Amino acid sequence: MTSLSTLMTRHGVEIPAHLAADADVPLLAGRQRQGDVLVRPLRPGAVANTTPIPPEGIPVVRGEAGGNTHLLVGAGRWAPIASDWLVLGTLVAENGGAYLLHPEHGATGISPGTYLLRRQREQADVVRMVQD
Repeated sequence: MTSLSTLMTRHGVEIPAHLAADADVPLLAGRQRQGDVLVRPLRPGAVANTTPIPPEGIPVVRGEAGGNTHLLVGAGRWAPIASDWLVLGTLVAENGGAYLLHPEHGATGISPGTYLLRRQREQADVVRMVQD
């Protein structure tokens, strides 16, 4: 298992004081959430036209209005989806897994498999993205 400190330091993400830097980050296979990003399993083979996640990672949600970026790193392949403001893209996490890093939320481990990453929305007077 990989520690939060190892992941965050390797990718230049600051570790907030409220998180335990030496905590292990488990790889999880089910539905999970990190702030305003939802990770949902898909059936294997449901994704095409992916490209490898580069060593510097992929910002799947960039910080807006003072928010922080959700950075996808690790072993896997990514395909962004630009046609829907709620759907970010698809991930095929490979051996070793992938991780979402965030300066406030820490790290979320994603075990090998196929996933859909999307934004969450909230219903108020109007439908809007969840603010991180």
